[in-house]
Amino acid sequence: MVPGMAVAKRRGAANRRPTGTPSVRLGVIGGSGLYQMPGLDGAQEVSVRTPFGAPSDALVVGKLGGVGVAFLPRHGRGHRILPSEINFRANVCALKQLGAEFLLSVGAVGSLKQELRPGDIVVPDQFIDRTHGRASTFFGDGVVAHVGLADPVCPVLSRLVVVAALATGDSTVHERGTYVCMEGPQFSTRAESMLHRQWHADVIGMTNVQEAKLAREAEMCFASVSLVSDYDCWNVSAGDVDIAEVLRILQESTERAQRIVGTIVDQLPAERACVCASALAQAIITDRARIPASARARLRPIAGRYLE
Repeated sequence: MVPGMAVAKRRGAANRRPTGTPSVRLGVIGGSGLYQMPGLDGAQEVSVRTPFGAPSDALVVGKLGGVGVAFLPRHGRGHRILPSEINFRANVCALKQLGAEFLLSVGAVGSLKQELRPGDIVVPDQFIDRTHGRASTFFGDGVVAHVGLADPVCPVLSRLVVVAALATGDSTVHERGTYVCMEGPQFSTRAESMLHRQWHADVIGMTNVQEAKLAREAEMCFASVSLVSDYDCWNVSAGDVDIAEVLRILQESTERAQRIVGTIVDQLPAERACVCASALAQAIITDRARIPASARARLRPIAGRYLE
């Protein structure tokens, strides 16, 4: 880590952006190699403490075209963290503390439809949550909030992603789809895979739904870049999921994701007019006088302006 970048261990330090860290507009959560992209100026590692614990790893912060971007390896460098072990709250909160208004999730998915082929890119607009026991909200322990999630992705950011993906011209892009988020770490049984197809879902993964829910609570615009790596196990003719082939395709797709990130950074709107930016305005229903001091401190980076 760059000297002087650690967060000071004083009261309230977890609620502040690390001293000297450039302001960030776009946060990107994805694979360990995603941040190794051309054009990232002044890249530095930044360790961020949050009220929800430590994120998956140190973040890589730099500038693309003059815009602050922060990259976070979802599973930690070297892929050490299971999907169920990811501290999703700390990951999203860390990006929020750095100032990120936009959050892009990049990850591999299995295809549930013949026309969604390995190597394709899907930009989902809906999610089905089949996880269990994961922390999917910043609230609780004395504070109740109910954010709207009927449309879980930001239409503005998603459209920028679609246009950027089409502009790369080196893969087929699907502009919408339903993402089933399963618990893992095992892949689906064949019966589960067939069930998900009966639900008319499009892709299956293990991480994005928590990121979408938490981004909405953090009033961040969220979009997903789902990189199709296999056909799940429903497609018997394609063979069962082969992890070596998944990794090969994912490496190629990561380069496409880097080009997408590089394209959208200078197209982010200067002012946000979408519902994401004010998702908490009417969501917190707890009597402010009854909110414990500990809850106020924990939620300050996420909802501080609504708790006074």
